[in-house]
Amino acid sequence: MNLWRWMLCIGALGPLVYYLLAIYCTWDYFRKTRKVRPPDSAFLPAVSILKPVRGVDREAYENFASFCQLDYPEYELVFAVGDPDDRVVPLIEKLQQNFPEQQIRLLTGAPRVGTNNKVNKLCQLAREARHEVLVISDSDARVESDYLREMVAPLAKDSVGIVTSLFRGMTAGSVFSVLDALGVPTESAPSALVARKLEGNMKFAFGWSMATTKRHLAEIGGFEAIADYHSDDFELGNRIASKGYRVELMRKWIWMVFPRESWHDFLQHELRWSIGLRNVRRAGYLGLAFTFGLPWAALAAWAARRWEISAAYLAAYLILRLTMAWTSGVWGLGDPVTRRNLLLVPLRDLANFGVWLAAFFSNTIHWRGLVFQVKQGLLIPLPGVKDARAGN
Repeated sequence: MNLWRWMLCIGALGPLVYYLLAIYCTWDYFRKTRKVRPPDSAFLPAVSILKPVRGVDREAYENFASFCQLDYPEYELVFAVGDPDDRVVPLIEKLQQNFPEQQIRLLTGAPRVGTNNKVNKLCQLAREARHEVLVISDSDARVESDYLREMVAPLAKDSVGIVTSLFRGMTAGSVFSVLDALGVPTESAPSALVARKLEGNMKFAFGWSMATTKRHLAEIGGFEAIADYHSDDFELGNRIASKGYRVELMRKWIWMVFPRESWHDFLQHELRWSIGLRNVRRAGYLGLAFTFGLPWAALAAWAARRWEISAAYLAAYLILRLTMAWTSGVWGLGDPVTRRNLLLVPLRDLANFGVWLAAFFSNTIHWRGLVFQVKQGLLIPLPGVKDARAGN
């Protein structure tokens, strides 16, 4: 073979080595996690659960209600909406009626601090929260009764500054909803566990579920310090980690409820994530090129010119990639979406590669009916530009 063909074949080994590393790190983490005892019931500080919301997600009421049935002695649930006429307000009022024994508050009209509307609400929520321990949760998250006990337990250690979690998915059944839900259990979770193993500490958090304290938040300048940033969860975790604190994963995991999605919905969601990542971790984003096993295996199969070698590359990709997805999603997280749709993982990989390339050519994202540009991690609204799907 020519030199460049040899280089393609050698380069294609990179993703296979990454898959092996991810399988080991994922297996090691979940093996150890299963041996960890339930949290000490002596550490049960009062908690404020902060929920910035906009619009109505699929099964939103059921998601919210799960936070009203927690086995925990003292906590409050505080919602914030920007518009008092938001469609989600009646659902929160219904929640207050159906759970009168639970402390549920609704704040409206968050003052503008920065360009990130979600963080504007978090600024208001943190100021109004009654308790020192803050749990931040997305509106499409659903939890089980021991959620708070598990979520705040790591904060008992002074070395821990923020706690975050992985998730299992619930989908509406469309193929694009399934592809979306496969992302974290089969890709992001193994990637995070590799980073955790190699770096000794995660340097980011996942926005769907985070727990910290007002003291840790004050050390980084509060939510106000990240009010202009797109990836607020990354910034929050990264800045707390930079102060010398650990970012810990909750021992258990939560549920995320995915809506029925079209191809357009799926593409816009993935582009938003990819454009944000490219802006906050440029080197890491480029490094993702060496984790895309499918295009590398296809290139190596083409370059090899011998069917035995070509078949070996393609088989190695399939076996290792599906093993990684199974170890994380099925064995580790017990994710029903991954268990039922494991063979769709290569299709998800193909979409990932396409989105990864597309993100190099755009800084424009669509987010909750609004349109922004992302530059150096900052969120810049585009005045006069309307999202055709606004309101969804």
